Amino acid sequence: MENPFLSCNTKYPVPTLLFKHQNPPQIPANSIRTTSSLPQNSTLKPLQSPPPPNPNTADRQLNRLRRHGKLQEAISALEQGPPIRQRTYTSLLQSCIDSDSIEEGRRLHASIALVRDPNPFVETKLVSMYAKCGSLEEARRVFDGMPERNLFTWSAMISGYSREQRWQEVVDLFFQMMHEGVSPDCFLLLKVLQACANTGDLETGRLLHSLAVRGGHLDSVEGTHLSNSVLAMYAKCGELSMARKIFENLGAKDRVTWNSIISGHCHWGENEVALQFFERMRAEGVKPSMVTWNILIANYMQSGSPELAMELMEQMESYGVVPDVFSWTSLISGFARNNRFSEALDIFQKMQLSGVEPNGMTIATAISACTSLKALSKGKELHSYAVKIGSAGSVLVANSLIDMYAKCGRLVDAENVFDQTAEKDVFTLNSMIGGYAQARYCGKAYDLFSKMESLGIRRNVVTWNAMISGYIQNGDEDRAMELFQRMEIDGVRKNTASWNTLIAGSLHNGHANKALRIFRQMQLNSVRPNIATILSILPACANLVSAWKVREIHACILHNNLQTEISIANSLIDAYTKSGDLGSAQVVFNGLSLRDLISWNSMIAGSVLHGYSLVAKDLFDQMKEEGVKPNRATFLSMINAYSLEGMVTEGKELFSSLVEEHQLAPGLEHYAAMVDLFGHSGRLEEASNLIEKMPIEPDSTVWNALLVAARIYGNVRLANLAAERLVKLEPRNPSIHRLLSKIQALCGKQSGMLKRRKPRKDSKLDSSLSCCWIEVRNKVYSFVTGEQAHVDLENKFAGLNGNSVDVAVAPPAFYDNRLEIEEEEEETDGIHSEKLAIAFAISNSPTVRSIRIIKSVRMCTNCHNACKFISKVYRREILIKDPKCLHHFKDGKCSCRDFW
Repeated sequence: MENPFLSCNTKYPVPTLLFKHQNPPQIPANSIRTTSSLPQNSTLKPLQSPPPPNPNTADRQLNRLRRHGKLQEAISALEQGPPIRQRTYTSLLQSCIDSDSIEEGRRLHASIALVRDPNPFVETKLVSMYAKCGSLEEARRVFDGMPERNLFTWSAMISGYSREQRWQEVVDLFFQMMHEGVSPDCFLLLKVLQACANTGDLETGRLLHSLAVRGGHLDSVEGTHLSNSVLAMYAKCGELSMARKIFENLGAKDRVTWNSIISGHCHWGENEVALQFFERMRAEGVKPSMVTWNILIANYMQSGSPELAMELMEQMESYGVVPDVFSWTSLISGFARNNRFSEALDIFQKMQLSGVEPNGMTIATAISACTSLKALSKGKELHSYAVKIGSAGSVLVANSLIDMYAKCGRLVDAENVFDQTAEKDVFTLNSMIGGYAQARYCGKAYDLFSKMESLGIRRNVVTWNAMISGYIQNGDEDRAMELFQRMEIDGVRKNTASWNTLIAGSLHNGHANKALRIFRQMQLNSVRPNIATILSILPACANLVSAWKVREIHACILHNNLQTEISIANSLIDAYTKSGDLGSAQVVFNGLSLRDLISWNSMIAGSVLHGYSLVAKDLFDQMKEEGVKPNRATFLSMINAYSLEGMVTEGKELFSSLVEEHQLAPGLEHYAAMVDLFGHSGRLEEASNLIEKMPIEPDSTVWNALLVAARIYGNVRLANLAAERLVKLEPRNPSIHRLLSKIQALCGKQSGMLKRRKPRKDSKLDSSLSCCWIEVRNKVYSFVTGEQAHVDLENKFAGLNGNSVDVAVAPPAFYDNRLEIEEEEEETDGIHSEKLAIAFAISNSPTVRSIRIIKSVRMCTNCHNACKFISKVYRREILIKDPKCLHHFKDGKCSCRDFW
């Protein structure tokens, strides 16, 4: 291609810059010809020397092309043309920065690399170009290769890291600069102070403050900006007293000064002090800026006070400041963060009506609220709106859409958004992988997981966690564990969420002891548990009826300073009550400075569980006095409390108030509790009539409540009705089949195979062989009814049991044992498993006063009486959790009041 500067016949002028591969040209003396050497009769005119080339010609032509926006043509001409002045290189590099043209910058770099001894300013500009065009790695390579670095070079590199918010590298580079003897200027101090503020590096911040004072920078033209940065650094690092001291000593305070002191106090939760500075700001005649209002609004939303944030928004408008997109986005995200998703969407609609156009962050937050509500239709509306205003191409919006569609079960729509997203990042891939994993398409998830490296996207910890979660929810715990162990081989460090995923997955698959082992391993690996960890593991301890394990978790909570979280405290109360330690639950409850509805519900339900129904009633009355409004769960616990005491009238009144006073629709669980209420008092016909009049179809819990009452009171007709309905609802429940067989025999309906006393074993029915688990000296032991290996324990139990009738532990007089399930009534398969466990515990731990057992099937009357006897005679507290209830035996009595 012809060069635009020189024709094909023009000789290149001597370059003004020498390239690395060139030497100065040597011209031989005998090669110089003069006019006198020409022949005398020559008709040729003497050869004239060409005019000396103008070194500025190429530079002018390149600058002309650059100014006209023809950067690519200019660089092409440079590659084929003569050398140019170094300042032209800096101008061309600046054009690359202005147009964000990193590829053209790389071409310029190739030309600069040919220059011998390039000017440090050119190389500094090269560092700046790479940094500003988004390639810090290339900028750093140029920076590290420079033989000479000045203050501007350091500033360019540090500014690049600051722009990308890589704060630690900013600080590290600053110390390297100081080590090389380069002193910072005011501009550089501002950048490094910002890094210290964001990393909480108070020590380095103090050093910078000292340098600023000694260097006289605080008294310079930029002194106000620097003082504000010093103040902001102390405030963000938690040195609020020092921040206030600097604030008070400042002569001139601008809006940035006020914003810094307000923001610092907000950041550390001192909202009242922040508000005082805000009022003082207005009193001193400084009008709060949009930034000031937004700082306060965002702070109140983050601290869980959305109503106060809304009040500030209204004040803001009364002062003539129109809320901007950031104000609205803070409100929307704050409500969403506080799980008030419907209100977040309402505010989004108000924002649209106000005429403020949402940005990508706003739309993404609104879509996430739809995801939490499973509001697919609203999510689709937001998708259409994003397309309309041109935000659908935003990777942030695309990621939210993929997540929304995937979690709403619309994988095809999620895939469509994924395929249409041009610039995918790690979050895009994670959303799609998470969607596949949640839908149990682990194969598709793994295919995408494997392709990430070829797409140039590095897998992060969220990617691995999504895959682990997918496999573990799919029941493939071995594959999940394999991926968990591979993480660090891939250079990804496990975080708390990684361990939480394993713990939650083990619990999901019914492996509570395994979940506890993983929790302990997590602590051994010095990974601190968070709120999610504790909320996952505490129910596991409760399900295992293990009070000492709950205490172990409680100690961990205190060690990690998580006890102030109300959700943790509520979970502790629930775990203590379900594991049999009502006293510790009461201690946690009494220690709460603020009790929410869940706190009260947990304590009331726990009291009922242990048979303290009157205590539950007192708590209920106290709760109402404190202005806490009961919900469905509260009413359920209280109906159960009245049921234990036989307070039918009070229970009926409470049930009626559910609808009439509180406008709450009763659920199936409330109807089951009412049937139990009537059943406890022997009012079986009223229980049956209630079921007939139910506005919703009764489920197995309702019919089971009737069956229990009919079985205990010997009402064969109602027992038959309930059992027949249960067989249809729970066809794989063997105990119901056996009981129905016995009921029909009593009714004279036996025919065919029902004539046999014991029904034929059906391979389609679940095994009913009783087994139980007990923990002795931190080791779990299991026992199965009739195991030959435990004949010696049977003998020991026989000695323990004696004659229970002599100690008055027989069931109440109204109890009819005709409808006991056969295998429970007669220990035909051998001594029952809980008796073996009790004998083992007493033999191996004679000093232990509390025995805790988990049983796989309902406890029979014989075992129930035996446990009451042992608890009274041997002064042991026995807790047995079976599928029906938690039996707490103490002093010859059971918390179930012999009704289960």
